[in-house]
Amino acid sequence: MIPNRDEAWKLLAEYVQSESLRKHCLSVEAAMRAYAKKYSEDEELWGICGLLHDFDYEKYPVPAVAEAMAGKPDADARTGHPFEGEKILREKEYPEEVMRIILGHALYSGVPRDTNAAKCLFAVDELCGFVMAIAHMKPDKFASLNVQSVEKRLKEKRFAAKVSREDIEQGIAELGVNRAEHIQLVIDAMAGIKEVLFPLT
Repeated sequence: MIPNRDEAWKLLAEYVQSESLRKHCLSVEAAMRAYAKKYSEDEELWGICGLLHDFDYEKYPVPAVAEAMAGKPDADARTGHPFEGEKILREKEYPEEVMRIILGHALYSGVPRDTNAAKCLFAVDELCGFVMAIAHMKPDKFASLNVQSVEKRLKEKRFAAKVSREDIEQGIAELGVNRAEHIQLVIDAMAGIKEVLFPLT
């Protein structure tokens, strides 16, 4: 059984106190639901994967696998985000499919993105963060935000510098979608929850 959205939100709220991280998870949820609708897939399942993909990040922000990759032999490669989240979801008896999709969005997890859902999660994750950064700077938020403005900002290395352009490019390539259509889908999905992302505007 797929846990319902209310249960997933309660879990997110329990682990994530940061308003910006909550909004990121909501953005990714919206984009995942949009892709599920496009592909005639399970919107609830895809949405929950998007909502919970980073729910453990605040508490376990730095995966020990990064140390292992840096050559520190005593580092446990399966601790930190998203492995701690996997443990929690397993305890709560979430479906294996949900955990596999979420694990796949982390390049270092070793879990292949071999389903459309996993490819979509990876493809929208960083892009949602980037679109949010642009929307924050616009008085009208999403009204004048378009593909061209996203492309222009992507070329500015100093803008939202922490967002991986490489992951965005890789995500589009893996998913095999039209670049402009992909960006527009994410913009539209996030614009659809503008009242949640920017409640005072």
